[in-house]
Amino acid sequence: MPTPNHPASRRDPGPLVGADWLAARLGGPGLVVFDASVGAHRAAGRRIPGARPFDLDGALSDHAAAAPHTMPGAAEFTEALRSLGLDDTDTVVVYDGAGVYSSARAWWMLRAMGFDRAAVLDGGLPAWTAAGLPVEDGGPQYEGARGSFTARPRPGLLIDAEEVAAALADPAAAVLDARTRERFEGTAPEPRPGLRGGHMPGAASLPFGELQRPDGRMRPAAELRAAIEAATGGRERLRFSCGSGVTACVLALGADLAGYRDLAVYDGSWSEWGLPSPLRPVATGPAPVPVAAPDAGSAEDDRPHLQPL
Repeated sequence: MPTPNHPASRRDPGPLVGADWLAARLGGPGLVVFDASVGAHRAAGRRIPGARPFDLDGALSDHAAAAPHTMPGAAEFTEALRSLGLDDTDTVVVYDGAGVYSSARAWWMLRAMGFDRAAVLDGGLPAWTAAGLPVEDGGPQYEGARGSFTARPRPGLLIDAEEVAAALADPAAAVLDARTRERFEGTAPEPRPGLRGGHMPGAASLPFGELQRPDGRMRPAAELRAAIEAATGGRERLRFSCGSGVTACVLALGADLAGYRDLAVYDGSWSEWGLPSPLRPVATGPAPVPVAAPDAGSAEDDRPHLQPL
């Protein structure tokens, strides 16, 4: 039923839009474009015209938390988005400079805070520029009026270590790890100091790049479903992890596009689980081949400069 925040005349764009969709609407009323680039991509010095900063390395992470990129509280999230001029009635498209990388984290955060009219730009800034569409010099910025956005948290979309442990013990659930297979198997070092190598016993490896085409766009829904089914043995209750809760959201995006609905992201991810602790066991080597999920009635990332954050 329509509400003041979700009028019948406004339609959700869906979780993924192409450059042509955005180009046709850019600058229109009620459309907000966020640049969620991180690291070197954030400092690239160019943006889609009018893009505002969704700063995952700044105000849109909880810096008091032990793990990087931790979701801020509802009050802090509300303040950050209001300062960026977001209204409850707006439609959001979020992109990043790498393709589909940190933008998926921004999309999932908005969703976890009750805002559904948000989409990821498929292929990000590289797809935008490849289409010959305009860019502005300078990074994302916003100096306009404050918005009316209010966070309405949805429990269960971002989960903690205890909930992940419960999923690992649940024969109907699967925990998918978005890091490279080498990091998953413990044969490559973790980029953050002090973390153990390896993976959660019972987790499955699905590097986030395997859900993407070589140009950084997401694969078609049927291919996404096939890749996820192969990693999970057909389970439908999916939990996602990575290095710090960022690229786990690429898996969540792919699963949503493939039609999965029982999804959650482990916010602390390996930055928390990988710390020395007898309460969080670690395994090394390849994961066992998944067995089929119980009957309810009875590809490597080819862009090595992108670390699965």
